[in-house]
Amino acid sequence: MTWAHRLVQWFGENQRVMPWRSDPQPYYVWVSEVMLQQTQVDTVIPYFQRFLTRFPTLKSLADADQQEVLKAWEGLGYYSRARNFHKAAKHVVEKLNGVIPGTYEELQTLPGIGPYCGAAICSIAFGAPVPVVDGNVLRVFARFWGITDDIRLPKVRIAMFDRLMPVIAEHPPSMFNQAMMELGALICKSSQPLCQKCPLNTNCYAYLNNETKTLPYKSSKPAVPHYEIAVGVIWQNDKLLIARRKEDQMLGGLWEFPGGKRREDETFSEAVFREVLEETGLTVAVGELFATVRHAYTHFKITMYAYHCQVISGEAAANCSDEIQWISPSELEKYPFPKANKHVIDQLLNGALCQQLLELR
Repeated sequence: MTWAHRLVQWFGENQRVMPWRSDPQPYYVWVSEVMLQQTQVDTVIPYFQRFLTRFPTLKSLADADQQEVLKAWEGLGYYSRARNFHKAAKHVVEKLNGVIPGTYEELQTLPGIGPYCGAAICSIAFGAPVPVVDGNVLRVFARFWGITDDIRLPKVRIAMFDRLMPVIAEHPPSMFNQAMMELGALICKSSQPLCQKCPLNTNCYAYLNNETKTLPYKSSKPAVPHYEIAVGVIWQNDKLLIARRKEDQMLGGLWEFPGGKRREDETFSEAVFREVLEETGLTVAVGELFATVRHAYTHFKITMYAYHCQVISGEAAANCSDEIQWISPSELEKYPFPKANKHVIDQLLNGALCQQLLELR
């Protein structure tokens, strides 16, 4: 029995139960693969189920307003995935008669679908013999074949794709691809791989040569910068101001409280005053700090400091955003916010200072 046969057999006996595996319709597979990019399975499952309850068909997704889609995605992160998925759904419905393309090449013409996602969808949903090469697969086969090159390099990914092509052609593509990814997730882990349980151990270079700790080789990422962000929760009577980020910005389409990076020569209160004036045209009295939130993105980290503010003068304008709204605290739940802002909202709604402010109105 070849190593590939053993791998597929192992998967058949050990695969985890996942809702998209039980009914691998193209739309379901597409939803799952978009969500699984940069996100763990356990996190994805409840989002997948809620998303399909809200958007049970591709057409229902295409017909939805982007704000509805972002709200359904809220908390999952990497929001460009949701925006691109929505755009792609509209394209398929409007230009392709609602039929999801079934080939590797055609899928990659859609917004948000690259080589990995295209390979996963076409193999799992349509049975096309195209190998997936994600982080799990790179780790598994760098160890299995003894690849010592930096797995961050595109040439390594391309070479592995080419080497796996003739192998997947001889096996059920859906089973083979999912087996590779499952092996990386459950057995061939980054640290402390379970080599004794691995169906490939008799042929694995790293296992046979005691190099599972040195392979794969992955170059270090550059140091992650940290930014201090000051935001203002701006009150006018019983309403507060929120702004919708521009489409071409990071977190585009999501709502936030006005604010930005603190400069080295200013206090947090001064930063709030300046940012609010620049972004909205409002002059505000900056009150007390009521929330401090630490959050990590892919390429940087932030600490967000949130202050209550009262309008002194001016008319609110969307100087740096696509839209602004005055809303009551009870309406905050209707709008999609980034995770850091959601933490601010939690402290806002639960805070004694907020209750005192509301009681005075």
